[in-house]
Amino acid sequence: MITLKGHAALVTGSSKGVGRAIVEACAAAGADVVLNARTQGPDADQAVEACRAKGAGAEFVPADLSGPTERVVEELFEATLRACPNTDILINNAGQYFDLPFEQMTLERFETTLRLNVTSGYFLTQRFARHWIERGIAGRVLFIGSVNGRLAEVDSTAYDISKGAIEMMVKSLAVALAPRGIRVNGLAPGLVRSAQTSWLDREPAKARWIAHHTPNGQIPPADVCGDGAVYLVSDQAEHVQGHMLLIDGGISAWQHPEPM
Repeated sequence: MITLKGHAALVTGSSKGVGRAIVEACAAAGADVVLNARTQGPDADQAVEACRAKGAGAEFVPADLSGPTERVVEELFEATLRACPNTDILINNAGQYFDLPFEQMTLERFETTLRLNVTSGYFLTQRFARHWIERGIAGRVLFIGSVNGRLAEVDSTAYDISKGAIEMMVKSLAVALAPRGIRVNGLAPGLVRSAQTSWLDREPAKARWIAHHTPNGQIPPADVCGDGAVYLVSDQAEHVQGHMLLIDGGISAWQHPEPM
């Protein structure tokens, strides 16, 4: 059994979707957890209660990571340690899609995408790393990327760029922090069912097309990401460093599926 007993994790963007699946999996594995989203609402309250129901300590800390990076990172770091002083796991999941077709993209949308999806995770990791290094804590960091970091999608230029940056950031920060006893890895989901992909139910033909282009033919719930995340931040993954685990049903491996 993989266990996170004795550990504590901050999971950003964890009130729903992939983030919630991961934070609940961490709680089920025995970790205390700090959940985060822009604001506290019904989704966040339900996620906290779901984690507590698994026997974990769970607290919620609001922070909008698309805001001014330096201030928001410091506030979230300090609030996390107040809620859970022994936090030794950081899971950078917060991210969003703000794209328009390339010809219509604005500087504001592009900068917001990079600030939320890339910059905030980079500097939040830096802040926790400084804290862990000062105290000799063997911290663990996990970045949530996407299959879009390897495969481009129409009308998704800024988002795809940000997810590609995450994949390189995992490698760069692993090299920088491994000598300090801190592990950095990544997890890249394919398309999963969540509140953000509710359009799958409204566009069944498109859903069938995507499933057809996925070797195992599935578009699963976000829960499929939880166990992989738990493994990568667990003691059992001690020698796994700078790795991006794709949980995508094989879509990134298939060049030309047969016609429908």
